[in-house]
Amino acid sequence: MKKLGAFFTDLMETMVISLSIFLIVYLFFMQPHQVNGQSMEPNFQSGDYLLTDKVSYRMSEPKRGDIIVFHAPATANCVKGTGCDFIKRILAVPGETVEIRSGLVFVNGQPLAEPYIPGDVRTLPGDYTDNGPVTLAADEYFAVGDNRGHSSDSRAWGPIHRDDIVGRAFFRYWPAESVGGVTGASYSF
Repeated sequence: MKKLGAFFTDLMETMVISLSIFLIVYLFFMQPHQVNGQSMEPNFQSGDYLLTDKVSYRMSEPKRGDIIVFHAPATANCVKGTGCDFIKRILAVPGETVEIRSGLVFVNGQPLAEPYIPGDVRTLPGDYTDNGPVTLAADEYFAVGDNRGHSSDSRAWGPIHRDDIVGRAFFRYWPAESVGGVTGASYSF
C-alpha cells in the first residue's frame, strides 16, 4: 500500500510541476493561436496553428512587416465573450501617415512594395481610410490582412493600439507540411 501511495504522490508532483511550467510559459512567454478565416491567405490558411511570442515586444517595438496577434477592436463586431484575437501584418508604425489610393498602400507618400501578396491584388480603402491620409498616433499601428478582399482590418476600423497587441507570430506548428518559422516582411524604406 505504501508503494501505491508513493506512486500517486510522485504522479501528483509531476502533474503539478508540469502544469505550473505550462502556465508560466503560456501566460508570460508564448501562446498558441489558430488562424480563423481567409484574411491572411495565401500566406496562412484557416486552421493553421501558430505560436505567438509574447516577450519580444516587451524589449522592442513592433515594426512594419511583423505578423502580429492582437485583441480585436470593439468595432470588429466579434461575438461577445469569445476573446476574439486577430492576426494581421503591420504596414505602418506610430507617427507614419497611411493612405490607400490607386489600389496601393502608401506610407509617408511612398508606395509600399508587398511581394507577399499576388501582384494583381488591389488594395481598396475601407470606412476608416476612405477620406484620405491617416496619421498614426504614438501608440498606434496600421495592421492589414494579406487577403485584401477578405479582411476586416485597420482600413475598416482604424489603427490598433500598442496595448492590444498580444505578440508576434513566430512559428507555425500545424499543418505538418507547413511547419516552420514565421518571418515578417522587409521593405525598401
